[in-house]
Amino acid sequence: MHHDRMTDPAEIRSGPSPALAGSGALRALADGYHARTVRALDSSEIAGHLVKSYAVEAPGRTVTDRHAQAGLRIAADHLSSAYLRGSLGLAVLLVHAGGDGDYVLVHTWIEGYMADLAVFTGPAGDADRLRPGRSGLAPCVWEAAVLARERDSFSRHVLGGDGALEERLAAWCGDMLEGEVR
Repeated sequence: MHHDRMTDPAEIRSGPSPALAGSGALRALADGYHARTVRALDSSEIAGHLVKSYAVEAPGRTVTDRHAQAGLRIAADHLSSAYLRGSLGLAVLLVHAGGDGDYVLVHTWIEGYMADLAVFTGPAGDADRLRPGRSGLAPCVWEAAVLARERDSFSRHVLGGDGALEERLAAWCGDMLEGEVR
């Protein structure tokens, strides 16, 4: 959105926003916050990439084999052109059975110590209707927890690890998250 004028620094207040203080939206989020289960699915080669795959499950939801297979198909399609985006051949796949729909995230390590992220969204339980998410869509708090853990694993084992590259990649593949994230 284009603004006709810049914000005057004198208009900037510190402390809680009066708009948020009276809003129940943030409180409703906090009240509904809960743990989600993360399961390691597998490490495999997909479209020339070594991929670590996870299921993320909201209470009452399960990532089924059909959902996992849909995630693998989406990842294969997305990763088939990842080298054009600077891919280094390593990726993380999240298949998320969320409370309000299903999500597939493909996180790829790329050149320059950076990452590429694709988010696909669809209605709950309908893996055939997963489509690319809107521009700018970022991981939810639970997906971000898994990706933060994966960032640490990548940095520890691949970038900062000891030994030959094959040993570093094996250590990275073996370092899988299991349990609950918040």
